[in-house]
Amino acid sequence: MDVKYLNYIITIAKKKNMTKAAEELYVSQSSLSQYVSKLEQELGTPLFLRAKGELVLTPAGILYVNAAQKVIAIQKELYQDIGELDLRGHITIGVTSQFSLEMLTEIIPRFKADYPKITIEITETNIPTLVSLIAEENVDFGIAALNTTSAFSHEQVDILRNEEVFLAVPVDHPYCKINPGPTVSLQDLNAYFGDDNWLLSKKASSLRYVSDNVFHLSGLYPKAMCETNSITTTRSMVAMGIGVTFLAESCASARDKIVYYSLEPKQYRMNVLIRRKNWTLNSWETKLYHYIRDYFSSCSV
Repeated sequence: MDVKYLNYIITIAKKKNMTKAAEELYVSQSSLSQYVSKLEQELGTPLFLRAKGELVLTPAGILYVNAAQKVIAIQKELYQDIGELDLRGHITIGVTSQFSLEMLTEIIPRFKADYPKITIEITETNIPTLVSLIAEENVDFGIAALNTTSAFSHEQVDILRNEEVFLAVPVDHPYCKINPGPTVSLQDLNAYFGDDNWLLSKKASSLRYVSDNVFHLSGLYPKAMCETNSITTTRSMVAMGIGVTFLAESCASARDKIVYYSLEPKQYRMNVLIRRKNWTLNSWETKLYHYIRDYFSSCSV
């Protein structure tokens, strides 16, 4: 049962603006306008009127929106009832960071003990792709490290924690003799690491955002850089003395070979849980949602 087009009219009515509705729906404004025009031709009456720069529902539009909301509610209830028949189901999760995988490694066995017939499909991807997957409703949950949640509505996002990002330096680096830790100032960063080989995450990653921000604040412009998508590879290269990098708390291992410095001022990224839009969770989806949402608070107890 595809209710995507019903959501088109509901979103236009909510936003009262075709451009804003298209942005929220991740469709082009022209496609959205064409759909509304075609629908109004089929119905033989307009659904919206323009008044004071806003799109306002006509009486027919009000009837259509009310009916559309009822159909969507019926669909949600139907899918829930079908899914609850024998506790079989399928949940898709998109993840972007190492902390996500470590979290799920602990959570999934507990969840499967309660719901052994539920299939969990995990897709490891990058942030732009995850945003698209959630917008297109191709995944149910997203677990990610982000610097901003502006791509999602407030109702979709739970901030699990603010995760500190550290400067990671080989233990035999000359700076470690001058300053064994635990903090490094932006002035020292500029003075002592300008000639180092910087091992950086690729553009659009949460760590790269932090890296670029620190470089801007410190006035440091690295002479040598290497980009990679693999945190494991980056950490191994630091441990081998090949370069320095920024790593988040969840990735800060190999401490016998790497010194981790807190930056002054401290730098953070957000660990977040994202739900797809217009989704009413059933019993097992709610259970998994709570396991993920409460993971860090239960770990600190």
